[in-house]
Amino acid sequence: MNDSQSSFNHSTFNTQNSTFVSHDSELLSLVIVGHVDHGKSTILGRMLADTGSLPEGKLDFVREQCRRNSKPFEYAFLLDALKDEQAQGITIDAARCFFKTEKRDYIILDAPGHIEFLKNMVTGASRAEAALLVIDAKEGVRENSRRHGYLLSMLGIRQVAVVVNKMDLVSWDEQVFRDIEIEYSAFLNKIGVQPKSFIPVSGRDGDNVAEHSKKISWYRGETVLEQLDAFVPVRPSGSKPFRMPVQVVYKFTAGGDDRRIVAGSVESGQLLVGDEVIFYPSGKRSRVKSIEAFNRTSLPDSVSAGFATGFTMEEQVYIRRGELAARSGEMAPKVSRRLRVNLFWLGKKPLVTGRDYLLKIGSTKVRMRLSSTDRVIDASTLESVKRRDVRRHDVAECILELERAVAFDTASEIQETSRFVIVDDYEIRGGGIILDSLTDQTEDVRDKVFLRNYKWERSRIPRELRAEKLNQRPALILITGEKDSGKKPLAKALENVLFQAGRMVYFLGIGNLLYGVDADLKEQSKNFREEHIRRLAEVAHLMLDAGVILIVTAIEVNRADLRIMEAVLNSFEVHTVWIGEKVKTDIPVEIHLSEPEPESGAAKIKRYLQDAGIIFKPS
Repeated sequence: MNDSQSSFNHSTFNTQNSTFVSHDSELLSLVIVGHVDHGKSTILGRMLADTGSLPEGKLDFVREQCRRNSKPFEYAFLLDALKDEQAQGITIDAARCFFKTEKRDYIILDAPGHIEFLKNMVTGASRAEAALLVIDAKEGVRENSRRHGYLLSMLGIRQVAVVVNKMDLVSWDEQVFRDIEIEYSAFLNKIGVQPKSFIPVSGRDGDNVAEHSKKISWYRGETVLEQLDAFVPVRPSGSKPFRMPVQVVYKFTAGGDDRRIVAGSVESGQLLVGDEVIFYPSGKRSRVKSIEAFNRTSLPDSVSAGFATGFTMEEQVYIRRGELAARSGEMAPKVSRRLRVNLFWLGKKPLVTGRDYLLKIGSTKVRMRLSSTDRVIDASTLESVKRRDVRRHDVAECILELERAVAFDTASEIQETSRFVIVDDYEIRGGGIILDSLTDQTEDVRDKVFLRNYKWERSRIPRELRAEKLNQRPALILITGEKDSGKKPLAKALENVLFQAGRMVYFLGIGNLLYGVDADLKEQSKNFREEHIRRLAEVAHLMLDAGVILIVTAIEVNRADLRIMEAVLNSFEVHTVWIGEKVKTDIPVEIHLSEPEPESGAAKIKRYLQDAGIIFKPS
């Protein structure tokens, strides 16, 4: 069994922990949010206890532990006690817990803070269909209460119940409850959220959590559990177009198994055996041969939203993680590298222009920059402020510019594939939804590439077989630098070194291109350089498809040039070399040669190609 096959395991295809959740019962997922110390954990612990969802003896055990430590018992301690017991079959962790009522099963996503909330909600790890928002009756509506409400609105969660906790601390004063109800209802209405109910509770004593309180006569509404059962599960719409971000492609080799399984989680729609699938942004296509499932005696004919799955294709196409799979004939996703977004910023340092960040959407990661800020809103006051940066707890409508184009949908079309998070210094600092796609400089190039890939006549020789036969992976070695820096001598020396080592390699002189493929281009024309780069990249694409290591030289390649090339080629196949004492380019450089000595430079590049796995070392 090879590495790819061994990693194709239960967790890949199983989306839910089935230890507690039954498969023949209705399921609803919800998130519980609220300001620190407003009692979320107490309410969760009380619900677990009152619905009989705790392991036998766990409640008594925690009570005894508190007694021995002279510590007053709190229901919140139940969550802490359960977090360390997954090995004993307890289906609870720091983010999720499971319980059931007579009506249905529940998955509750606990959001202890902004970062965790975004991480779990925006990335789609758990899709909440409803929300409980907890407010302390004594402290009232806090800034975080409003910010959490805004986050729920941004993420499209419209079923919201507000739980006013610790009513016992204000002697069950109806006026306190009504004031909170009026104030917070007004705020939620401004952001388009109509609360389903306001429920006065005491999480500590269990009043109005699972059973109606006998301490008040002025409240005739539902308990928290009754409200949960009143929520309506949001079922994936069969009319929504199919979307599945590609997580990984598994290749099997053991026992003559030659399957390539494209795996991921279906975000929307449905996929059937025989459907034509198009991958975005590349435009590559094939038909579904089979839909795979883990540990099943028979394979299903279809799969729908909410399930992790995998499928094989009739004709093999080379795709990678980050592509977005869609069905032919349905509404296509958007593809762009300029996005109009609505985002919520949580970083201590402001989001600013001129700095690189990492954007994650679906299974795609791409470098991005803030291009401009159209509007900034303080999420706690809903007041607009005028400034170019986005500060902590701000909500902003911005334009983001990405390093390369990605596939997505707008929030008004398919919300699941419009959500993103922004990473800075290895931490999630913000997230939001995509409102619209904007035109960019490489749009025309991408359209041509998409049509080329869609119409591409595929060889019967797979890429892997070519690589195995040639003992190398295809690559474009782009040697750039200032004029007369020694690029051509280095390129020819590298070609000779690789050829003598038995590699299939070719040096493409720019003159060969200018007076051949580019013969109809006029250097004085407005878009000469852009079209020249595009044609160069298309020639490179043909050479790389044949398995060749292609060497090209160009004067001072910049980020705009590289974006065109990466719109045509797979970005991971382009490797850049800079010649010159100082790097004077804004593109990533894998190899910097300060001395233009061809033979030593060629040897250094060869070692890089070996270390990168482009030319395979002798076994």
